[in-house]
Amino acid sequence: MEAAKKGKILIIGATGYLGKYLTEGSLRLGHPTFILVRESTINTNSEKAKVIKDFKDAGATVLYGDLHDHESLVKAIKLVDIVFSTMGHEHPEQLASQINIVSAIKEAGNVK
Repeated sequence: MEAAKKGKILIIGATGYLGKYLTEGSLRLGHPTFILVRESTINTNSEKAKVIKDFKDAGATVLYGDLHDHESLVKAIKLVDIVFSTMGHEHPEQLASQINIVSAIKEAGNVK
């Protein structure tokens, strides 16, 4: 399938355990792949910064945003067709972040 016909995918949590595999698979299958990362992650976590660089070098588009910044979420989601969140749900703040993602998806109105 041509890349132009493949869904544009946004992966939230791309530097985590599951997110790495999902991002690698999306890129390998030729999907236009976007990853949402906090800009501060690049400067504060060298391991995750390397993962982000590797994904960028492999063809992923890096978008900077924050799960608590509604506008950055909506802006990122408007660029894609499909959103995957691979964040955990063990902590209450992670659940709140998932709710923020759903709210942004509803506002963007373009996700399948």
